Amino acid sequence: MTIAMVVDLMRNAFVTTLWISLPVLSVAFTVGVLISLAQILTSIQDSSFNAVPRLGVFLATLLITLPWMLEKMMSYTRALLGDLGRFAH
Repeated sequence: MTIAMVVDLMRNAFVTTLWISLPVLSVAFTVGVLISLAQILTSIQDSSFNAVPRLGVFLATLLITLPWMLEKMMSYTRALLGDLGRFAH
């Protein structure tokens, strides 16, 4: 296995990880900013006001995007195992 093959393999792994985690992270970030703004505007400093909506939206986003995430991961695994002979040299 050459260095270029290892770099390509790692690049594909990182890109796949980025695409799989992007929907959940972007929604969690957006909701976190909106809740922080709401806390600033209303002067509510309750920790449950901060945590409960974030967790709820995070879990809802995870449940909605889970089939797509699983399909991406299975596609990546199929491609990786399909090219296994290429890495044996």
